[in-house]
Formats: sequence, C-alpha cells, structure tokens
Amino acid sequence: MQPADRRSVLDVALRGSAVETGVSSSHATALDRLRWRDAAFRALTRAAAMGVLVILGGVILSLLIGALPALWAFGPNFLIQEQWNPVTERFGALAPIYGTLVTSFIAMLIAVPVGLLIAVFLTEICPLWLRRPIGTAIELLAGIPSIIYGIWGLFVFAPFLQQTLQPFLIAVFSDIPVLSALFGGPPYGIGVLTAGLILAIMVLPYIASISRDVFDAVPPVLKEAAYGIGCTTWEVVRHVVLPYARVGVIGGIMLGLGRALGETMAVTFVIGNAHRLSASILAPGTTISATIANEFTEAVGDLYTSALIALGLILFAITFIVLAAARYMLARIARRIG
Repeated sequence: MQPADRRSVLDVALRGSAVETGVSSSHATALDRLRWRDAAFRALTRAAAMGVLVILGGVILSLLIGALPALWAFGPNFLIQEQWNPVTERFGALAPIYGTLVTSFIAMLIAVPVGLLIAVFLTEICPLWLRRPIGTAIELLAGIPSIIYGIWGLFVFAPFLQQTLQPFLIAVFSDIPVLSALFGGPPYGIGVLTAGLILAIMVLPYIASISRDVFDAVPPVLKEAAYGIGCTTWEVVRHVVLPYARVGVIGGIMLGLGRALGETMAVTFVIGNAHRLSASILAPGTTISATIANEFTEAVGDLYTSALIALGLILFAITFIVLAAARYMLARIARRIG
C-alpha cells in the first residue's frame, strides 16, 4: 500500500471515530438532560406534597395559638358549658357542638338513602334517554352556591315547613313520650330540623354522583351472571353492586358528611342562631360555623375572639376525627376483602 493510500485510510478511520464520539456525546447529553428533568420533576412533586403539610401545620398552629387564651380561661368546661355571654365574657361550646352534630346527623339520615336510591335508579332502572337530564340536574344542584340555598330556605322553605310539616309532626307525636319532646314546641319554621333538611339537599348531589360513578364501574358480567341465575334487580343491587362498590360509596358519604359539618351560610340563614340546648329539633339552635360567621366581625376583646377561634379548632378536630374514622373503616374493608 502506498503512503498516500495509508494516509487516506487513516483519515477515514479517524473521521469515523470522531463521528462515533460525537454520537455517543450527544446521547450522553440527552441522557443528562432527561436525568435533570426527572430530578426537577421529583423535587417539584415533593415540594407540592410538603407544601400541603406545611399549610395544614400552619393552620393547626394558628388555631392553637389563637385558642389558647380561651382554653386557659375556661379549661375543659369550655366543651360542656352551654352559656355564651359576650357581656360577661362567659363562653361555652356545648350548644354549637350539639347543633353541628345534630344537623349533620339529620342531613346524612335523609341524604344517604335518597342518594343511593337515585344512584341505583340511574344505573339499573332509568331509561337511557332520561339518564342525562337527571344526571345534569344532580350536578347543577352541587354547583348552586350555599348562600342561594340559605336565601331560598329562609324565604320559601322555612315558611312552607312552618305551615305544613312542623304542625303535622307536633300533632302526630304529641302523645308519645320521647317523640313529643323531640318534636315539641311551636312551629317556628326556622330551627335545627330546617337546617338539617337544607343540608340534606346540599349534600345529596355529592352522594348521588359518586355512588352513580362507582355503580357504573361494576363489571357488567357480574350483574349479567346474577340476572342469569334469576336474581331480581333488588338482589343484584344488594348482593353484587353494593358489595363491589362499597368503598367508593363510603367515600362519597364521608365527603358529604364533611360538607355538612362545615357548611356555614345556608345554615346561618335558617337555624335561628340561638345559643341554647333544646330537646326539640323544631327549636332554633346554632352550629360552630354559624356562630363564627355571625359573631367574628363583632368580637370585642381578646377572650371573645379567642373563644371563636377555639370553636374553629373544635370544628377542625371533629372533621379530622370523622375523616380518620372513615379512613380506618375503608382500610378494614380493604383488608377484609383481601
């Protein structure tokens, strides 16, 4: 081989090596870029998750700091004392706690069975042409602002109850020992029962929508097999649909309960805002949210403001306990299912 030929072969080899080196370098650069992007994405998601914890911790800390004067002044009696007197600065949270729990219980007692029945109707019985209008109506109910519910409840629903349902309940249960106290007193229209009914209407769309979605997720082959062996619609719902979708149903119920516990404006309009305990659910009462909304702007003095913040801390604790109980229940169900 001539020297010129050897030089040309060497030049080609060097050129090929340079090309290979450039390709490998570009691949390494691309891998480094992807590695940095992935690291940045991980850091961003971690920061978002930690941000939620920081915000939650800040809320809890601010509530604790704001509630300390009232908790130091009244101690455990703050939870069991009914009196709420800003003039003498004697405050107790028993009436708002009682009103919050009772109105939420009434709401869930009505909304849960009605919401499940609506979901069953939409998924198992309703004609196809009717499903979309009913589903849209349910979603519209969920989107109505709470103050609209409050105005409607005060000017339309409460007078209707005062003239129809409340006199009927008083007359029917007047001679029954326990129920006569539960439904006793004059028909005010506004009161604990009215607030519970308004809350039931407000949380109903959440329970119905989530239950409908989880019922739709049940595999059709399971329902077809049950129908194939002669099961009725009720038996399919009871033995196939509900067991399969119970985790989602419980989640929807707990979501509705959280909304009922924390609702403010609608309840404020129709509950009567009376700081007293009454055996009758027809009598006016109050809730934690309604008390804070009504009196926070008028709170004069550190102790008064601290008592209202302490009510917020109690509401936070109640909501946390309810959600924790729901998570524990769902974990037990999942463990039992395996």
